[in-house]
Amino acid sequence: MTTRRISMVAAAAVLALGLSACGSDDGGSEGGEGGSGLKIGIKFDQPGLGLKVGDQYTGLDVDVAKYVAKELGTAEGDITFVQSPSAQRETLISSGQVDLIFATYSITDARKEKISFGGPYFIAGQDLLVRADDTSITGPDTLDGKKLCSVTGSTSAQKVKDKVAGVNLVEFGTYSECLAALLGNGVDALTTDDTILAGYAAQEANKGKLKVVGAPFSEERYGVGLKKGDVALCEKVNAALKKMVEDGSWQKAVDANLGPAGYKAPAGNPPTPDACS
Repeated sequence: MTTRRISMVAAAAVLALGLSACGSDDGGSEGGEGGSGLKIGIKFDQPGLGLKVGDQYTGLDVDVAKYVAKELGTAEGDITFVQSPSAQRETLISSGQVDLIFATYSITDARKEKISFGGPYFIAGQDLLVRADDTSITGPDTLDGKKLCSVTGSTSAQKVKDKVAGVNLVEFGTYSECLAALLGNGVDALTTDDTILAGYAAQEANKGKLKVVGAPFSEERYGVGLKKGDVALCEKVNAALKKMVEDGSWQKAVDANLGPAGYKAPAGNPPTPDACS
C-alpha cells in the first residue's frame, strides 16, 4: 500500500511539472512581441527625458519607449525599466540585460560597431550648464583652464577633449553627480545635450541657480539601441516611430516633457529614421 501511494504521488508531481512547463511558454517572440515583457534601458536621473521618482518613470525617452513598446505588442505594465548609465549601454544590450535602450543615446559610427540603432527620434545639441551668476563662460572657446564635468562613456566628454585642449575635464558616472559638483562649486560647468541641461535648470530646486549658455556646438541624434544586426526589430521600431510622428503623439510628448523648461526643439525635428542595417 505504501509503495502504491508513493507511485501515485510521484506521478502527480510529474504531471504538475509538465503542466507548469507548458504554461510557461507564452508564445511571445524575441523583442517583446506577442504580449511578452520588454526590458527597456533608460536614464533614471534626467528631468524631462528619463527620470525615476519612487516607482514612477517620466520623460520624453520614457514616453517614446512606451509608445514603441505598445506598437511591438507590449503593454505598459509589462515593461521593466532598467537604469542605463552612459558607459554601460553597449554592454547592457550585447549581454541581453535589456532589449531596447531609450536613453539620450546618440547615434555614432563607433557605437554602431557594437550595436544597432533604430531612429533617430530626436535631434539635440551639446551645450554648457553654468551657475547663474557666471558670466565668464559663454561657449566652448571660453573653457580654457576651467573645470568641466561630463559623464564617462558619453559623446559629450570626447567632444570636449577633442575641441578644447586647455579644459580640465572631470568625469563622473552620472549627470546628477556632475550637477551636485556644479552647485557645490566643485566644477565650473557641466556639458551634455541641451535637452538634459534644460531639464536640470528647470527643476524647482535649481531655479535661479543655473543657466544654459545657449551656444550648442554639436548635433546629437537620439537613437534606439538594440542588438547588433537585428534588422527585423529595427524596422518595427522605425515603423512605430514614424507612426508616433504621424498621429501627433511625438509632438505631444515633446511639448509635455521639454516645454516646461522653455526648450525649443532645433531644426531637423522630428527626424526621419535611418535605414536599418
